[in-house]
Amino acid sequence: MITLTHVTEAQQFSREGLMELCSAAERMKQLVREQGCTNTLQNKVMVVLFYQPSTRTRLSFESAMVRLGGRYVSTESALDFSSHSKGESLEDTIQAVASYGDVVVLRYHEEGGAERAARVSPVPVINAGDGPGQHPTQALLDIYTIHNTFQRIDGLKIALVGDLKHGRTVHSLAYMLGKFAIARIYLVSPSKVGMPGELVEYLQRHRIDYAIHDNLLPIAHDVDVVYTTRVQREYFDDLSEYQEAYGKYVLSREVMAELKREAIILHPLPRNDEIPPEVDQDPRARYFEQVRNGLYMRMALLELLLR
Repeated sequence: MITLTHVTEAQQFSREGLMELCSAAERMKQLVREQGCTNTLQNKVMVVLFYQPSTRTRLSFESAMVRLGGRYVSTESALDFSSHSKGESLEDTIQAVASYGDVVVLRYHEEGGAERAARVSPVPVINAGDGPGQHPTQALLDIYTIHNTFQRIDGLKIALVGDLKHGRTVHSLAYMLGKFAIARIYLVSPSKVGMPGELVEYLQRHRIDYAIHDNLLPIAHDVDVVYTTRVQREYFDDLSEYQEAYGKYVLSREVMAELKREAIILHPLPRNDEIPPEVDQDPRARYFEQVRNGLYMRMALLELLLR
């Protein structure tokens, strides 16, 4: 049985652990459909500490805790409205707020924040995104969504599209995909915002077949999963690089026509122009299903950590 102390990075999960969490998330889906909520964590309190704004991640964690019978205390703008503005270190903040609850869900604006927090926290820390680093719980729900659709992950061809340099969701997902016998991962991005070298080396070490492209259209016919992301302006120091990347990877009618009928389109959201609204009606569009799956996966994770 999988055991966890903290959730800080995607690499910490084994293939078996990922499948166990997918099964647990499926149980949570049935629980929500049949009962709505439970009292599993009725005596537990979750501290939600976000240094960056969020909608889906924060609300899904808060909803997950409520549906498990627990409670939460929350702040969404800790970068401006906390003792951080007075110069307090993350380590001091974590040791203080951990005394208010049984688990800390942290979104930090710089890479490595979750690891720093976990080193000093007396309670479990869950990484809800750390700058351009990782977002492991998003990748968990992505894995669950893919597995739910195909009843497998082995043998699939997956395209990771967009800003792969700064995209913490694609970083975590690529690390998790490395645990499976993936047929091929297509890394589709402008060269200036390609996948970081250490992650490409990770795929090589795990003998994952991958191909680097700067255009989705020529390979669209070959993929089972298109995982597209927005170009994140907040991480670009050079505006010209941002302008070069923005709008280059739109799921146009031409791309949609090339996709297999059984392929699926995923996106961690929020989106900009990379997925036109008319794609929402296509049965291959599964990004709002991803959002729902985030609730079930985070319920499973909280129960595993706190029960």
